[in-house]
Amino acid sequence: QVNPQYEGTFVFPNDFPALQPDAPEPGDSDHPLFQAAAARGVCKVMCFHPWSDLTLPLMSLAEIRAVIDTWAELAAELGASYPWVQIFENKGAMMGCSNPHPHCQVWASSFLPNEAHLEDRTQRQHLTQHGVPMLLEYAEQEARRKERLVVENTDWLVVVPYWATWPYQTLLLPRRHVCRLQDLCKGERDSLASIMQRLLIKYDNLFEVSFPYSMGWHGAPTGPYLEEDCGHWQLHAHYYPPLLRSATVRKFMVGYEMLAQAQRDLTPEQAAERLRSLPEVHYKRRAK
Repeated sequence: QVNPQYEGTFVFPNDFPALQPDAPEPGDSDHPLFQAAAARGVCKVMCFHPWSDLTLPLMSLAEIRAVIDTWAELAAELGASYPWVQIFENKGAMMGCSNPHPHCQVWASSFLPNEAHLEDRTQRQHLTQHGVPMLLEYAEQEARRKERLVVENTDWLVVVPYWATWPYQTLLLPRRHVCRLQDLCKGERDSLASIMQRLLIKYDNLFEVSFPYSMGWHGAPTGPYLEEDCGHWQLHAHYYPPLLRSATVRKFMVGYEMLAQAQRDLTPEQAAERLRSLPEVHYKRRAK
């Protein structure tokens, strides 16, 4: 198939989907240790821009805002039927990206994946015990302490989270209580485009390379959960970059990390300070 002559974002079905809407039911298990259930859904690819030599930090604010709007549209459209809509971007060959064209993926599933299930449970517990959404309280604390703060604006902040395991891992959080991407107002979408651009420019400037990462949005479940109270949820995005000391030296989660517990090579405070101190003009666009 040939894509149309698109000028902005472009969404199409993944040619090799991990989820199918008509996946068959597995057979009955003959033992409680071997349980299986049907995993149904759809997988889409979303191109950010028609140019293959651009990435998000090199796109204009209007172009990034168009990406955010399309994310919100897909979250609402697929979320009308599916409990979980996972928007994620793998950037760079180091993160397994086989195509350098600026794009992300959107998988909608008939179930809550493991990470979503864990976040749902822990956020619910925190609201029950403390009376405030966990990540809303966390954002307020980080905004006040500032030691792990990377960038901020009126509506958003980015921190290297207190529990970070990847060297330059960050967490993008709204300042107000908002459950899902599609709930963001126009002003919040504009300021989200701005803070994303600032963060991603800093990432590229760190080692003066197109910085690889995997990122994704987590928000309140959808589908049947739209009829439930999901006030314990707070919208947020995770960024997981692998680079450690240079453009070629990466952090590997191996050995003790895989078998016991993740080990940090620098503290969240050190990582935040280094990112915070970087210029917000992309290294490719600085005056020579």
